[in-house]
Amino acid sequence: MTDPLPTSSLQLRSLVTEAGTLELSLVNVPIPSLGADEVLVRVEAAPINPSDLGLLLAGADVASAVISGTSERPVVTAPLAVGALRVLAGRVGKSLTVGNEGAGTVVAAGSSRDAQALLGRTVAVAGGSMYAQYRAVSSSLCLAMPDGASAIDGASSFVNPLTALGMIETMRREGHRGLVHTAAASNLGQMLVKLCLEEDVPLVAIVRKPQQAELLRSIGAVHVCDSSVPTFMTDLIDALMLTSATLAFDATGGGKLVSQILTAMESAANTSGGEYSRYGSTVHKQVYIYGGLDPSPTLLTRNFGFAWGIGGWLLTPFLGSIDLDTFGRLRARVAAGLTATFASSYTGEVSLVELLDPLVLSQTAKQATGEKYLVVPNEVARPHQNPMVR
Repeated sequence: MTDPLPTSSLQLRSLVTEAGTLELSLVNVPIPSLGADEVLVRVEAAPINPSDLGLLLAGADVASAVISGTSERPVVTAPLAVGALRVLAGRVGKSLTVGNEGAGTVVAAGSSRDAQALLGRTVAVAGGSMYAQYRAVSSSLCLAMPDGASAIDGASSFVNPLTALGMIETMRREGHRGLVHTAAASNLGQMLVKLCLEEDVPLVAIVRKPQQAELLRSIGAVHVCDSSVPTFMTDLIDALMLTSATLAFDATGGGKLVSQILTAMESAANTSGGEYSRYGSTVHKQVYIYGGLDPSPTLLTRNFGFAWGIGGWLLTPFLGSIDLDTFGRLRARVAAGLTATFASSYTGEVSLVELLDPLVLSQTAKQATGEKYLVVPNEVARPHQNPMVR
């Protein structure tokens, strides 16, 4: 006998108030009636990505957060920076759902053939609002997991894998021959190393610690540069000369790293000879900033000529720029490599209630390289246990 379907679902909400504070809470929302092509997913795993943290925390000072409410329905309140409401005006007073992606079991389905085919299957979902116990979505937003794959295997099957594939697609569309990637020891960075090896794409990986360099080399990375060592710039120029990489994806954003990458690309380009020009080389050098690990200003020292560009890059606009056939090809590639090329590892798991512990929020908000956490919405918080090491 199957368990009866729930009538409501516990869901995490993020609210920016007119008083200049962030409020995080849990609310019960009714399970909607399913349309013909919709399915109801019991969410069993949802990763905490940097993009999720941006919406969840809105830049609030988590270290100063206070908790109220009850043990089953905690409410976290944290102050926002002075002037933050100007930037966040569009979301003031709006209770927003959180969680870009996740995975779980389809427990109910609409009448269409596509929806019914997913009933009882483990699926990955990229439908937003995934920090919830249940989520009703269109069957077209679901990726059925291969036999033997778990919800944890599929939890991060959208953002990181498609970002890595999108970087290579962008490289090819813009006519570059190799890539540079920063904060490269992350889950995404490790995927990109494996993917570039499979695709025969030259990759220069930039990390910040020797142990991160060792990790990447252990999975096959050839050109790894550690920004913490005195020879960083020399190492980077040498790697760029060997790879001819002229496109970089930077996850840090702030500081001088973007400038260093462009300078090294210019130095590598100038080694190929050619007539001197006071305007620099004619080789176009491009850096896309796709993250904000360093919130400080991006500092540029203009010694890399005039053939360069800096821009922002996000997955959603990229996906909007490709046709359905290309999107289908990329999704099929993810499904085929889910437990190998695109496998993710996690530092710990937290329930919805545990995530609303200020200490847990502070830990997940660090965005430390190599530390990724998983929300398990249908798990119950267990007292006297460290949720970060479940």
